[in-house]
Amino acid sequence: MPDITLTVNGAPRRAEAEDRTLLVEFLRRQLGLRGTHAGCDTAQCGACTVLLDGRAVKSCIVLAAAAEGAEVETVEGLSRDRAAPHPVLQAFEAFHRRPCGFCAPGMIMAAVDMIRRHGEALDTATVRHELEGNLCRCAGYHDIIRAILAAAPTRRPEGRRPRERNATDAADKLRPRPDHGRGPGAVRDG
Repeated sequence: MPDITLTVNGAPRRAEAEDRTLLVEFLRRQLGLRGTHAGCDTAQCGACTVLLDGRAVKSCIVLAAAAEGAEVETVEGLSRDRAAPHPVLQAFEAFHRRPCGFCAPGMIMAAVDMIRRHGEALDTATVRHELEGNLCRCAGYHDIIRAILAAAPTRRPEGRRPRERNATDAADKLRPRPDHGRGPGAVRDG
């Protein structure tokens, strides 16, 4: 079996794998990174989404050997610093609550990719479009979309100083008001 060498979550990693080993299997079995889930094995559900050289890919259709020498970022890489959790993790904790948790790692990695590529231009329509390849079978998408938008940087007028912001601040602004979704200012899906 050939050795495969990758940089995973900022650290060089090396392990043996058969030529037909998928990246999701390599991460889970050879490297012990269980945060990336294998759901459908047909690139339909997105539970296996990781960042490969900075872009979201479904690791169930990428051969580990094809990723030789690449940089891979998994959900575990976002949670290395417990004192300062990644903004996307904070937002998912505040909004999504992961009823079953199976889709969350893939959703989180897709969100990181979206935010890095779109920055302040990220909007609801873009998030909805880009989440088409990630399925959530138990919670729906409303809170996932809210979490992604809360983690994204915000637009500000020229010359204004940015206010310190974290996902909890954003969550407080977007929480439904006591009118339970009715009336002006209530949060609505879409």
